Amino acid sequence: MSSPVEIPFKSLIVIDRLADTPVYMQIARMMIGAIQHGVLAPGVKLPGTRMLSQQLGVHRKTIVAAYNEIDAQGWIEAIPDKGTFVTSKSLQIAPGQLISDPVRHYPKNTGFSFSKSMLLDRPVAVSKMGLEFTDGLPDVRLAPIDKLAKGYSSVLKRKNNSRYLGYSHVEGNEYFRSQLSSYLNNTRGLHIGKSNILTTRGIQMGIYLTSKLLLEPGDQVVVGKWSYYVANMIFQEVGAHILSVEVDEQGISVEAVQRLCETRKIRMLYLTPHHHYPTTVTLSVERRIALLNLSVQYGFVILEDDHDYDFHYDSSPYLPLASADTSGMVVYIGSFCKAIAPGLRAGYIVAPENFITELAKLRRIVDRQGDLMMEQALGELLDEGEIQRHLKKSQKIYHHRRDQFCALLQSEFQEYLDFHIPPGGLAVWTEWRRDINLLRVSRECLKRELHLPQTLLFQTEKLSAMRLGFGNLNEEEIDRSLETLHQSVRMSL
Repeated sequence: MSSPVEIPFKSLIVIDRLADTPVYMQIARMMIGAIQHGVLAPGVKLPGTRMLSQQLGVHRKTIVAAYNEIDAQGWIEAIPDKGTFVTSKSLQIAPGQLISDPVRHYPKNTGFSFSKSMLLDRPVAVSKMGLEFTDGLPDVRLAPIDKLAKGYSSVLKRKNNSRYLGYSHVEGNEYFRSQLSSYLNNTRGLHIGKSNILTTRGIQMGIYLTSKLLLEPGDQVVVGKWSYYVANMIFQEVGAHILSVEVDEQGISVEAVQRLCETRKIRMLYLTPHHHYPTTVTLSVERRIALLNLSVQYGFVILEDDHDYDFHYDSSPYLPLASADTSGMVVYIGSFCKAIAPGLRAGYIVAPENFITELAKLRRIVDRQGDLMMEQALGELLDEGEIQRHLKKSQKIYHHRRDQFCALLQSEFQEYLDFHIPPGGLAVWTEWRRDINLLRVSRECLKRELHLPQTLLFQTEKLSAMRLGFGNLNEEEIDRSLETLHQSVRMSL
């Protein structure tokens, strides 16, 4: 063992008395860090508890507790009548340049290489501003939090709640899937049972799991022009090639899809048919049937993303393609993230049973199962009709907000843009004058504390458009946000 050495513990150990971590634990962690990085080498004798307490200005009992913690973790050893020493075992970090303050720095970069992706170089930022346009998010202030809290609390307090605290069906809470199947049958015209459902954490997880199972590198996926950028990133991530086809006022072009099928092997067609993302147009009934027939003829999967089916204002909604699928060619994806709130990560995949069985195997290694407790609460809210009542109430509010939003666009922005009033959903597709720089408008909005994300801007040589969400804004916020947008447009010209 080495003799005591002069180690500047006062500069090595810096105590933060305002931190939540107890002082003795701060000291222990810093000394362990010093041992790990070789500042306190194996065999070095540590000062006595009294001496170290004087150096650091703490009570001796604090040093005793710190030493006990370090000893319990195996970094030091006490030898009777000799003192306390850093263990002589090889516990140092691998050789490398030591840093002067090893316990307060974490490596900035890895010491190993790994593949990097450009797909998420511009993630969606979470705005801290009071006003923001989204791509069609709901107003979380309308969420039935009291009902949800009461339902969750009730499940949590039951004597038999242990069934929701352990491992269960990979496909999700059995009761929730049973109630959900009845709900989807009643509202979407499906003819499914619980075995046709796998729960997810939302739309994106559903797209990812489905794509991971169905797509191989080089497979070709057809999407509308434009399309949901997150879905496109997922398809690219699994190695698929994306082919885009035109979208008009009746939705995606059937003729364009057929032309592709005649010359290429198409694996998947991705659709948001209720309201196409981002243009909000509804896929016509005739085109829905035509695409189903094409899928059978050419053998491609239809991935139907029904992200905002619950919001329709002018008439009854068209039923999903999945409701007319007799050949098992459609995988249907939905969620409650818009129906209730985005933070409630509750989604689902609907498909033939054999596909759900295989999908569950993949889900098991990604996310062992859903939140059984929350799914139980949601299932009971569905059974009691609470979610249905919430949707009926919120739909009236969103209908009014759409009308107010569109009336202001019509009266205040006539010289700048064209748009059609969307039949449903929580966003409006606006096509702007070509001489208006939308990125400059976004920056002007930012100066006025209105967040207009770049992900809502669609500007090319032939198109200048914005997708503007109104659902998250109340009446007064709609007035202020559009007034600010109007000012920003004028300043950008």
